[in-house]
Amino acid sequence: MTDCYAALMESFAALPGGLPLAAAGVLGLIVGSFLNVVIHRVPRGESVVRPPSHCPGCARLVAPWENVPVLSYLWLRGRCRGCGMRISLRYPAIELATGLLFVLVVARHGLAPMTPVYLLFAGALVAAAAIDFDHRIIPDRISVGGLLVALVLVPLARVASGQPLASALAGSLAGALLGGGLLWTVGFAHARISVVMGRSFEHWPGDGEPHPRPGSLDYWTWFPGLGFGDVKLLAMIGAVLGPFGVLEALIAAALGGMLLGLGFAVATRRFDTPFGFAPALALGALLVVLAPADLLRLLG
Repeated sequence: MTDCYAALMESFAALPGGLPLAAAGVLGLIVGSFLNVVIHRVPRGESVVRPPSHCPGCARLVAPWENVPVLSYLWLRGRCRGCGMRISLRYPAIELATGLLFVLVVARHGLAPMTPVYLLFAGALVAAAAIDFDHRIIPDRISVGGLLVALVLVPLARVASGQPLASALAGSLAGALLGGGLLWTVGFAHARISVVMGRSFEHWPGDGEPHPRPGSLDYWTWFPGLGFGDVKLLAMIGAVLGPFGVLEALIAAALGGMLLGLGFAVATRRFDTPFGFAPALALGALLVVLAPADLLRLLG
């Protein structure tokens, strides 16, 4: 399997000029188009396969030539060809962002064994960030599913790079445990301190409801101000980046979260509106993947 992968990468690397980057960009645009479907349908519990792409206004099926990333949006002038309903600018934005990320990953890491993993990782982070921004949830299909996939693919890619299997497995597992464990500890401690101080929040524990008790699952997984989806997402990030990488991502996410929070507050003119943490986590993780220098040294 490793020999086949190496041969494929050598063939890809033999492409002249900037074709590998162009191929990565085109692939990113296509993946971004699929991510738009994921972002729209998964929070609603819908299949990402059926029915085929259609207008949410008139239910008209989208023809293949109307589903070309970015170009179709420009050709249709941002409106449904059937009913004229406006198509959100987010659709081409997600496609362009994913295409750019794919180009940056290939430019940064070349055709190393970890590059396909990073591309999958980038796609999952884009979907998680957009869904959390819209709905303040992170679907398990992305976080838990991504975690399980990462625990398999990352060690295989590390082994293909020459790292011993035991070391590769240990690094991925340690990163997952550290990432999820750190965020869980923060949330759990905050919840217990809030109970001692008699504090309550808008959605925790809820009107007329008692605080969770140790015998209930909510006691261990339901925290004020922190969704358990963030814990699972950071575990997935740790499985890909390893223990040191997940620490870098968390530091960058904390700083990025402050900036995103300020920007969100200015845009909404409110400083008390909650927002999801996944966009900041995604930003921190992508910085670790793409930054040419070690982030801890950079931030220090």
